[in-house]
Parts: sequence; C-alpha cells; structure tokens
Amino acid sequence: MKLPRSVSQLLEEAPDKLARYPKLLDMFLKCYPNTLETTASMLKDGTAFVITGDIPAMWLRDSSAQVRHYLPLAAGDPELRLLLEGLIRRQIACIHIDPYANAFNEEANDNRYDVDLTELDPSVWERKYEVDSLCYPLQLAYQYWKATGSAVIFDASFRSALEIILSLWKTEQRHGELSPYRFARVDCPPSDTLRNNRMGMPVNYTGMTWSGFRPSDDACTFGYLIPSNMFAVVALRYVEEIATEIWADAELVRQAAELREEIDFGIQTYGTYLHPKYGKIYAYETDGFGNYNLMDDANVPSLLSIPYLGYAEADDPVYENTRRFILSSDNPYYNEGKFAKGIGSPHTPPGYIWPISLAMQALTSRDDAEIQGLLDMLQATDADTGFMHEGFNPDDPAHYTRPWFAWANSLFGELVHTLMNRGYFD
Repeated sequence: MKLPRSVSQLLEEAPDKLARYPKLLDMFLKCYPNTLETTASMLKDGTAFVITGDIPAMWLRDSSAQVRHYLPLAAGDPELRLLLEGLIRRQIACIHIDPYANAFNEEANDNRYDVDLTELDPSVWERKYEVDSLCYPLQLAYQYWKATGSAVIFDASFRSALEIILSLWKTEQRHGELSPYRFARVDCPPSDTLRNNRMGMPVNYTGMTWSGFRPSDDACTFGYLIPSNMFAVVALRYVEEIATEIWADAELVRQAAELREEIDFGIQTYGTYLHPKYGKIYAYETDGFGNYNLMDDANVPSLLSIPYLGYAEADDPVYENTRRFILSSDNPYYNEGKFAKGIGSPHTPPGYIWPISLAMQALTSRDDAEIQGLLDMLQATDADTGFMHEGFNPDDPAHYTRPWFAWANSLFGELVHTLMNRGYFD
C-alpha cells in the first residue's frame, strides 16, 4: 500500500539523523516501512488485514507487533489512523470468530497448511491457543487510544470481545476441569501438538491462566507460560482503565481487577525460582506442581521483554537476576558465535540467534555500550540484505530462516526510531 504521509516524512528526515551511520540508515529505510509496503491491505469492509510476510495469514500477535512502531506517528495522520483502526476492528472480529485461534484467513476459505484435530472454522488458519494472542490486540487498542486520544475503536463489538477474553482466561485458570479446548496435529514434531489426549500435560490451580502454545507457536512444556501471564496482567490493567474512562463500568473494572490479581498472585507465588547462581528469577514455564522450565525464547512475550511489556521496571531486582540468567550460557537457547551473541529459539535450528531478541535486548537495556554492541551485531548479521530475518547462524549470517519476516523488521524499526527520539545518534 502507499505509505502514509507521516511515514514518508520520517523516512525523509532519517538521512539527517543517521548521517554518520550509513549501513544503519539503509536498514532503517528498508525495515521501517516494510509492513506497510508488503504485508498490509485495506479491505472493502473498511478493516485492514496484515499478513506475517511469507505466510498468507494474519496472526493476532504478529499483526499487532508489526504496526506498533507506527503508533507515535498516528495522531496527526488520518490515513495511518484509518489503517490502525481497521486492523483493530479486524482483530476484534477474529476474536469473535474463535478466541482460541492464533491466525486467520482473509476470507472464510478453509486455507491452512495443516488439518488439525480441533474445532476449525473456515476463517481460521491455525488454532493453537496462545494467551498472548489475546493480549496483543488489547495492547494495540489501548496504545492507539493513548497515542491519538481517539476512543472510536471502543464500540460494542470491542466491549463484547473483552467479555469473551475475560471468560476464556477464567476458564483456563482451571484448564483440566473446565476447558473445551483440544488440539493435536498428526505427522509432526512434538512441538506442534499437545500431549495427554490433546489437552497438554496436567497443571495444578495457581491463579494463572493456561496456554497451550508459546508465542513461537511451539507447544508449552508446562501449561503456565510466565511471560504470557505477565502480559495478561498488563492487558487487564488496560481493561480496567478502558472500562473506567470510556464506559464507567464498575462491574467490568471489578472483574478485570479480580482476574489480574489472581494471575499476578500465581506468577509471584508459583512462577519464581530460587537459582543457586542468580538468586530469585522468573521461570519461563511451570505446571504448579513444582516443575519449572528455566529458559527464555526470542519470541515476545519473553522474560527478556518484561519491561517492554510493562509488567516490571528494568531495575526490578528479580528482572535483573532473570536477565543475567537468560543472557548467559545457562539459558539453553542463548547462543554465541563469531558475529553475534544472543537468544534464539527451539523453533529454529540449534545455535541460531534471532534479531527480535537482539532488538528487544537493546530496547530493554539501560547501558549505551550494550546498545551499541547490539546495533553493531544487527548490522553485521543481515547477510547484506538490509532486512531482519527470523533466525541466523551467528558464525555465518548468510544462513538464515525467513527472508521476509515483517515482525522482525518492525521491531528493528522501532528500536532505531526510539533511539533517534532519545537523541542517541546526535
């Protein structure tokens, strides 16, 4: 689609601000508009559809993350606002179709790569239930409201979607007893399906809400995914504020606050681990029975992204301990090579690092020297394409996955624009 005026203007200003960084400038000029140029389209019904890049479907998570970096420009740009409002309305419509689904088709055409053992609507591309898939549209709508001052998106459909989300999260607090959700995929790696008769392994009640899959779309080892529950806590704060300021709905405020407190209690009571080397840290997953998965994954929400999500400040002691752990070889998905060091994912080949994690490390850093090192790594590992990828071999960045991965391009664009606004490059 044609670039909105505000985006074009920013790209015209960038050469002055990044004059001393020619490689970074080239990458910014390519990555920042990538979502608009290659993945976004306005539909006849006035909604917007945003594909991930090389997959012709819209993920609730990815589509939100792909446009977040445009929010600072939205207030004064009607064309950009039309796109963002259209995307939020499309996401809300998708939640009404199936709140357990993570990815959707542009039309009700039954398109998908896999036919899974679950309830499938023709509009659904994939039905891997992920808590973060419901958090992201709430975050986008809230941040759009804050960026523009416009509450036009908070209509009756949005309000009823909130009720659907709260009801689902309460149901999934007692997954084994109450949940209707089942999922299995045949002839696939174990990470693409749920064990235990399509329900996932048993979990104990903790107050947290259950997730079948991670934001990588890989199955959870243990059903309480801590970063996603943290994101749910933040999203419920948004619901409380929206319900107070927009609708003056005391009952909705009460429901959201009660659920938020229960989930947060679960995180703090069951989601931390006393590590002999790092002290008290957050686990990545737990089952509430005393089993923990100590790791971090590049996909956001992640433990690395806790301050970015808004769950805790970067100087929070437990976060600082957790950050030291996940940015070390004690994290099984922290990798080092000739050109980079950082967090990868079991979703890509062993030893790979994700640009998303490098950008997120910089966005959550308070150390300019660390930020500069991460910018250097991002510039050294684009394989001279000017774009970000999903994952790359840190010893040979020419080996990478997904040449067209808009989320990574957007997060890189957000990082550079954030640093520009801070005067980092002056």
